[in-house]
Amino acid sequence: MTVIHQAESVSRPHPLDLLERTVEENGWSYERSSRDELNLSVAGRWSDHHFSFTWREDLQSLHLSSAFDMRIHGDSRRGDVADLLMYVNARLWIGHFDLWPEDGTVVFRHAMIFPEAHASASQCEALLNLALEACEHYYPAFQFVLWGGKSAEDAVAAAILECQGQA
Repeated sequence: MTVIHQAESVSRPHPLDLLERTVEENGWSYERSSRDELNLSVAGRWSDHHFSFTWREDLQSLHLSSAFDMRIHGDSRRGDVADLLMYVNARLWIGHFDLWPEDGTVVFRHAMIFPEAHASASQCEALLNLALEACEHYYPAFQFVLWGGKSAEDAVAAAILECQGQA
């Protein structure tokens, strides 16, 4: 007697499908430009944040980026922002801020690897929340440096002012 084994292919939801459900549940506006790309906007305290998620099948990873609505012009400002990036990135456990050399845009970036595309809705939601929290938390520091003329140290100190005790 011959036994034939058929490989069962388990259909896993696409990571961006999982993220899309979270986005819809929160009522955020988004656009799914392709199967592997999702763009969304979230209103924050300081500005609207625009996130771009891209799934790379070859790397089994989900990449997130969010560009601040500010441009750095002039070499002196770039140096100040580069100093700020160093201070801010040293405080981040996950993700990092970059300065795009072509146009002087400040960008938050992070990627998560999902071996065999085993992603959960909570992982995708956590990635979005992490990025939103970092952008909201450090946006004022970039404003302090660019428009307030503050040093990187002063800007970080002002942006991460933490209250102690109870009022």
